[in-house]
Order: sequence, then C-alpha cells, then structure tokens
Amino acid sequence: MKSPSSGRAQPPPGLSLSLPGRTKPYVMAHRGNRVACPENTLASFRRALEDGADLLETDLHVSSDGVFVCIHDATLERTTDGRGRVEEKTLAGLKALSASCGRPDFAAERIPALAEVAALLPPDRGLALELKSDRFLDPEVGRRLGDELSALGVLGRSVAISFSRARLDATRLGAPGLPSGWITLKEPRPARGVELLGPFWPLLLVNPLYVVLAHGRGQAVAPLDPRPDSRLWLYRLLGCDAVLTDDPEKTVRQLGRGLSRT
Repeated sequence: MKSPSSGRAQPPPGLSLSLPGRTKPYVMAHRGNRVACPENTLASFRRALEDGADLLETDLHVSSDGVFVCIHDATLERTTDGRGRVEEKTLAGLKALSASCGRPDFAAERIPALAEVAALLPPDRGLALELKSDRFLDPEVGRRLGDELSALGVLGRSVAISFSRARLDATRLGAPGLPSGWITLKEPRPARGVELLGPFWPLLLVNPLYVVLAHGRGQAVAPLDPRPDSRLWLYRLLGCDAVLTDDPEKTVRQLGRGLSRT
C-alpha cells in the first residue's frame, strides 16, 4: 500500500501501509466497530467508517462455491443463527442466515461477501484481510483474491494478514501485488519477508527497538491490541503505523480526531 509523499514528515522511503491524506497512526477497525454492531457485518463496517477509521480489518473464508466471505470463525454457531462449517455452505446458504451475533436489533444483518465490503470503502481508506482458512494455502486461491481486489479497485489499498506464514507465502505466490502482514504472539524481533508486522503489544515492551528496526527495512507496524486506548501514548511514541481497535469511535476520539459522522 504505497503512495506518493505528502507535506507531512514521512517515514523511510518504501515503507508499506500508506494512505494519502490520512494521519498516522491509522485506526484499523477490528471486524468493524464490534462494540456498536455485530462484528464483520456491513453495519459494523459502515459504522467504523463513520467513526473515522482508516482501515477496515476483516476475516476471510471461502464459501463452497468459491466466494470470499467476511466471517471470523470457521463455523457458524457463534455469530449467526446457522450451524456447520462456513466452507461447506454456498454463498446463497450463508446469505440465508442472520449474522446478528444474537442481537435482535441487527437480525437483518448478513455475512457479507468481500465485494460488498470493498464497495463501502471511500477512495482514501484501506482493507486488512485476515486469511482464516487453509484454502489460502493454495496459490490459485491467492490469485483469485488478488484478481478480485484488482477488479474492485482496492488492491493498492489492501493487505493480507495472518498468523500463518504458510498462508501468506502461498497467497503471495498467487497474488504478488498484494502486500502481506504477519501477526505474531511470540516473536520479539521483526520478521523478514512481509510488508506489515502485527506483534502482540507486550512484545514492543520486550523489544523497544522493534518499530525502529522494522522501519529500517521499510516495514510497517500495527500492534495486536484490539483495546489500545490506554496505550496510544506508547504507540505514538514508538512511531507505530496503525492501531487496531474494537471501538474505532473511542480510539479516534482518544487520538483527538473528529468523526466523519455528522
């Protein structure tokens, strides 16, 4: 996700994860605004954008008929009124379910296809797509993902993220134009071979030079911390490029930025 430089002080040349006109640290809405709305629904993503989020983070599975769909779990029970495995259902079967997470006021919400989420994006916002399925171990699935993002006009504003380097590596083979982001709970040193790093936030205390080292390689850093507000001072001090949050409205306010919502 690269861009021309702006008038602000810029990170090292070639640094990944850049959205022209947006201010770092970018606010990355974790499954949308999952505090105000059911996670990974269009309502949740719309609300996050209204809150002022810069990036929508969502989770990708693949339906039985090959459609990329946005849902966290491999199974349906927690977030929908359905049962069984996501990958065993067609898109039509998934769309027949309520994705309300048990919240009656959101009963009409459905599992969105990736294309529906991409259609919500203003031209200055981005997508972080967590690869949740082992279907992404097939480079052909990665190729289809890259082709779809390109056709939707959001490839240059998207990044594929995962705890699994194998999924990322296979996706890169299929879609070499799609940046990769590795999430880690244990590794205190920036790993090579990806454009974005998502270390569990205590790792930044173990290694206070983490961000400096990553930036020296042109890598961006977005700590794994869905409730970041009490630590925003730290992330700004360290120069983190983005902050993950379950509640983008609160995080945007904590950063002293106005909301998009009127």
